[in-house]
Amino acid sequence: LVHSLTVADCCAAVFSEDLAEAILEVRDSYSKPLRLFQLGGVGPGDVAGAEGRGPVEDLQALLDKAAPTPPACAPPGYRDMLLYIYTSGTTGLPKAAILPHSRYLFATLAALKSLRLTQSDVIYNPLPLYHTTGGNVGVGCALVAGITVVIRSKFSASAYFAECAKYGCTVAQYIGEMCRYILAVPPRPEDRQHRLRLMLGNGMRPTIWKAFVDRFNIPNVVELYGATEGNANIVNLDNTIGAVGFLPQSLPQAIYPVAIIKTNLETGEIIRNASGLCERCGVDEPGMFIGLISNRDPTREFHGYVDKEASKKKVIEDVFVKGDKYFLTGDILVMDELGYLYFKDRTGESFRWKGENVASAEVEASVCAILGLRDVTVYGVEIPGAEGRAGMAAIVDPENTLNLEVLANGIDKMLPAYARPIFIRKVAALEMTGTFKVKKYVLQKEAFDLKLVKDPLFIRSGNTFAPFTNSELQDLQTGKLRL
Repeated sequence: LVHSLTVADCCAAVFSEDLAEAILEVRDSYSKPLRLFQLGGVGPGDVAGAEGRGPVEDLQALLDKAAPTPPACAPPGYRDMLLYIYTSGTTGLPKAAILPHSRYLFATLAALKSLRLTQSDVIYNPLPLYHTTGGNVGVGCALVAGITVVIRSKFSASAYFAECAKYGCTVAQYIGEMCRYILAVPPRPEDRQHRLRLMLGNGMRPTIWKAFVDRFNIPNVVELYGATEGNANIVNLDNTIGAVGFLPQSLPQAIYPVAIIKTNLETGEIIRNASGLCERCGVDEPGMFIGLISNRDPTREFHGYVDKEASKKKVIEDVFVKGDKYFLTGDILVMDELGYLYFKDRTGESFRWKGENVASAEVEASVCAILGLRDVTVYGVEIPGAEGRAGMAAIVDPENTLNLEVLANGIDKMLPAYARPIFIRKVAALEMTGTFKVKKYVLQKEAFDLKLVKDPLFIRSGNTFAPFTNSELQDLQTGKLRL
């Protein structure tokens, strides 16, 4: 919280009663003056901080006293800054992405037109409103076009379709692992008693896609791909399983200048040819997804982050011609011969083992399917004296019901030898971001260090996984145990 206040250089914070304790806990850790406004709940009173910081102010009382007429100030411009939206922080602390009015309007209007939304539609939105999909695409349809949007303070897998039916929703939103959680709820009559004509979001796993639409009778899933700060946004409008977008190959590339370029999948380093330029990937060849930056077109601008140094890292120059600039998504995608695009992995989450590139997202999908939709995350860990990184899977198993032999047998059938996890870590829970993405940075850093890891660890042994103890650790470090 202190980090988020600091990077955005905040001068005030508005919060509800349930977040008052968190705000008051850190207010004295924030170095600059910070006005605090509480909305709702018991009056905050004169709760002052250290160094003579002001009291918490009752926002509702101030609103009641405010003049009904708008303040005398110039109207905002199309390119003026509207919001900071924080990245999810899957691999570190969040960054504050700059969102101008132009990008907010573009995202909302794109949804309105591509989904053919009308005044008769009702959108179910149980997403966090500080995220682009919920607060921009979802709520934006209400703000910009007056379409009814049903919002929920916290996502509930068991209430999802019951509430869609209750409020007569025709469109429902999802992100991240939501659909997997919903599918894990035992079947009920309400599953199909809704009026939905489509679901819209990003992160639907290909391994559950068909089972999800069949069970819940979803006519169409519209899968989005994009980043709050990015300009390389695509969409799969026709329910093609697993695709995150579609680019008709008959259209000139200049109409929508995005590309997949050749990349070292393990390091994320862009590969350049003898002329120092990048090369496009061929059909079914994975690479980095990028989007042309142009200040002459509002849809192609890159506004970056409040942190200028972080912004520079997301821009690549001299891509196809000297002097051009592209936005680096940091994601590895692949395109088939028809023009459908599929997500492979995030840069740095792919790893190389036994001379082959391993996509952690694909291994996670396989392990998840074997174990019946448990939470799982996969990452590469360094092995002493070995080239590359061995696969490690952290699996949620609070009740110790994981059958390691069944898991081993399943991954042997579904995955090639180089992609099969060598290590298993049983955890009580996986830390998630507010957008339902797993934070794996700490897990990867701790690897199989028994001084740091207190969870049960296992190593592949024959047709199962055996406990990983100090004896195995010593054998691994001395080279006696080879993987």
